[in-house]
Amino acid sequence: MSQQSATEVAILGGGCFWCLEAVYLEARGILRVESGYMGGTTPAPTYEQVCAGTTGHAEVVRLEFDPGVISYRDILEIFFTIHDPTTLNRQGNDVGTQYRSAIFFTSPEQEAMARKVMAEMASVWDAPIVTQVLPAEQWFKAEDYHQNYFAQHPLQGYCAFVVAPKVAKFRKTFTDRVK
Repeated sequence: MSQQSATEVAILGGGCFWCLEAVYLEARGILRVESGYMGGTTPAPTYEQVCAGTTGHAEVVRLEFDPGVISYRDILEIFFTIHDPTTLNRQGNDVGTQYRSAIFFTSPEQEAMARKVMAEMASVWDAPIVTQVLPAEQWFKAEDYHQNYFAQHPLQGYCAFVVAPKVAKFRKTFTDRVK
C-alpha cells in the first residue's frame, strides 16, 4: 500500500449500479463504493423517479480509491470489461437513459484518460463505444437499501443471473486486482 497518497474519486455509470458496485467492492485499492445518481435535472431524485426515466439521471457508482494501489486507468479498464459500452441507454434487459454508459470525470486528467482508454478499447468491441464522457455534476446517494445490495441479496433473481456473472468475470479477468 502506498504511504499517505491522497484518495481520488471516480464516478461511473454502466447499467444497474448493483453490478458495478459489486465488482468494485472486490477491487484492491477501492476504499469506498456508493451507489447513486448523477447527470439529471430533478433535485434529490428517488430510485422510483430515476427508474421512471424522467429525471435524466444515470445510475452510477462513486468510487473512492487509492491511486497508489489502483490507477484511474485500471478502474476504467475494469469498467470497459464488465459492461457493454456499445449499447445506447441499455445493459441487457435494463433499458432507459438511467442505464446509459457514462464516465463523469472530476478533473481534466480524468477526462483525458477516459478518452484515451475508450479509444484503446474501441478495437475490443464489435460496435462503436457510446459511453458518454461528461463533467461530474451533483451527486445524489441512492437509498440505503441499494448500498452493498449484491452482498445482502446474492440469491435474488437479478443478482444471481445478472450481477453474479459480472463479478465472476471480474475475478477471472483481473485476478491481480481482486482484494
